[in-house]
This record gives sequence, C-alpha cells and structure tokens, in this order.
Amino acid sequence: MNGNNYLDSIKKQFQYYQMLGEKTFAQLSDEDIHWEYNADSNSVAIIAKHIIGNMLSRWTNFLTEDGEKEWRNRDEEFENDIADKADLLARWEKGWQCLFDAIDPLTADDLDRIVYIRNQGHTVMEAINRQLAHYSYHVGQLVYVGKLIKGDAWTSLSIPKGKSTSYNKEKFDKEKGRRHFTDDL
Repeated sequence: MNGNNYLDSIKKQFQYYQMLGEKTFAQLSDEDIHWEYNADSNSVAIIAKHIIGNMLSRWTNFLTEDGEKEWRNRDEEFENDIADKADLLARWEKGWQCLFDAIDPLTADDLDRIVYIRNQGHTVMEAINRQLAHYSYHVGQLVYVGKLIKGDAWTSLSIPKGKSTSYNKEKFDKEKGRRHFTDDL
C-alpha cells in the first residue's frame, strides 16, 4: 500500500467510527446518554467527551506541537457537563472536524515525519494508527452501552444476529473487486 492509499483508507476508517458513534447517538434520548451502569462506569456522554477531548488535543497543530496540549485537562473529560444530545453532537462534530482538518492536507511524504505525544516520538503514520485504535476502542464502548440501554429496541449497526448467511450471500453475489468495506454503508 502506498502512502496515498493509506491516507485514503485511514480517512474512511475514521469516518466509519464517526458514523458508528452518530448512529448510536441517534438511537438514544437525552436521558439515555447520561445512563451509567454503576458509579465506576462511564455514560455515553462521558465516553464521547473523552474521545472529543483527545481529538482536540491530538489533532490541533498536529505536525508542530505535542499531541498532549498544556490546555487539556483529561480528568475533566470524565465529569459530566454535557447538557443534552444537541450539545453532545455539536462537540462530537467539533472533535471530528479537528481530526479531518489535520489529516486531509497530509501527503505520503508526511507519513515518516516525527510528531510527539507526551514527548514520545511517533511517525505520523504511527500517531494516526494510535489514534484510530484509541477511537475504535471507545466507539465500541459507546455502541455497547447503547445496546445495554436500548435492549431489544436496539437497531444493529453491523450484521444482526442470524443474518450472516444472507449478508454474505449479498456480498458474494457482487463481482470480485477492490473496494473499501464502508463503501456500501
């Protein structure tokens, strides 16, 4: 895979996790986003707030400043001050916009540049991979908590139970070809 293919692929991957979060939020009420399993767990709002705080820190001046900004207060990301879904969605969009504003102008030549996160040097590619793994981990939590809240009313965001055979048939009925798995979503 060349650098430009990597950048195209990574953008689609980030868009996929953004979409999973948004489809989760769409199924939840203002009250639901604040539900916590117990006192030691995090609500959808808190998990999203942490993702957003991380995005704003990591992707602001991505190539020129350490990814852990002095102005970031990570501990505050776990305090619930999100009023409602509209507030959550506005913040969510701001975090993703910051990410895409940072990666959209990147070229293959940038991938071996060194950036820092807490003074630890990473190639740009390593830093992107680190953040993709971090966000997918937490988006998975968002989806799981959403499923817990909604129970039987949850609409699956992937292949629903008992539908693998029909899903695979649909995929194998198409001509073999190079495409990204998100192209059909």
